[in-house]
Amino acid sequence: MNSQISWPEGKRFAFTVFDDTDDSTLSNTRSVYSFLHDRGFRTTKSCWPTSTVADERAHMGQTCDDADYLRWLLELQSKGFEIGWHGSSWHSVGREHVFSAMDRFADLFKQYPRTATNHTRNAEGMYWAGYRLTGWRRIAYTLLTGFRNLGKYEGHIESSDYFWGDLCKEKVKYYRNFVFQDINTLKACPFMPYHDPVEPYVNHWFASSNGGNVRDYSKCIAERNQDRLEEEGGACIMYAHFARGFDEGGKLNEQFETLMDRLAKKSGWFVPVGTLLDYLLEKNGHHDITNVQRRRLERKWLLQKLLVGTI
Repeated sequence: MNSQISWPEGKRFAFTVFDDTDDSTLSNTRSVYSFLHDRGFRTTKSCWPTSTVADERAHMGQTCDDADYLRWLLELQSKGFEIGWHGSSWHSVGREHVFSAMDRFADLFKQYPRTATNHTRNAEGMYWAGYRLTGWRRIAYTLLTGFRNLGKYEGHIESSDYFWGDLCKEKVKYYRNFVFQDINTLKACPFMPYHDPVEPYVNHWFASSNGGNVRDYSKCIAERNQDRLEEEGGACIMYAHFARGFDEGGKLNEQFETLMDRLAKKSGWFVPVGTLLDYLLEKNGHHDITNVQRRRLERKWLLQKLLVGTI
């Protein structure tokens, strides 16, 4: 497998975004998507299908229980954006609620989610925290994070009330794992999407590039990085929180707007995450990650976690 690939329509590279729905509301996110739409980008907007907790002090953003917010998500979908899964809600829920939330997602968006990520707060996280790693790297992560996530995530543990691995395998095609600093996600993980035999409940993992807030996002898509992505013929899957600093009181962050305007003028294939991963899967075929590849990927991510921090 090679990070250099031929893209549809004669395009020179691919670029997309998975938007983590944390803190997302109509007031702080809608303007970002209007801008993306007008510039020709089609990306993935994750959501929470429902909520069962009324305590607004713990609330992290709007869910599909909000009629206006849901109407906007459906409008985005009709315009070619993909709606992804960020868990059932912004708080932990048990197996039965995950099942009902997944069915509600399918009822609302007329399909089960192709793409998904974990929400850090939720105990039903799938192979999350130390479970992302194997061998000494899991031990190192546990020590690095001060044991605070030890045993917290149980979505893949069959004996747990939070287990939903069987549903994940049945309904979700692509799940996000490692995040890297490099704009060329495909260069960092050239065999994505991949299956890991030691993590059987996820069909295909994908990596992403770090754009967690507007500062990190703009740093990752700096002009020189854009040019390199194009020269390398690579693919970028940015992992972003569009609710965190991209809209500054009703006005888009100037640096973000300028850099995305520049990127839009390049010969990029701008499609949602699921579409990009479908294409890579078609081109490369199913890939079971090898032990050597897994160790290299884990070491690379863990080193970045230690040096600069990653999601």
